[in-house]
Amino acid sequence: MAKDAADSMKDLSKEEQIGFHKGALSTLVKERAELTRVLGIVEQLMQMHVKGLKELGVDLAAEAAKAEKKKPIEDLL
Repeated sequence: MAKDAADSMKDLSKEEQIGFHKGALSTLVKERAELTRVLGIVEQLMQMHVKGLKELGVDLAAEAAKAEKKKPIEDLL
């Protein structure tokens, strides 16, 4: 399929190919910016929950240590 796309691109003029690539990059830059924004929101929410657990006296370091001691699922199969 990639070969078909490459063959199709060869049929376009150089200016059309440049426009295609510039358009794709423009779209991808916007997508990356949106993904970064969403990741920031997720990080804020996680920090709120971490803070809430700490206020309730949950030792997150101990919880993480317990999780590391559990066997990987590959060992259970």
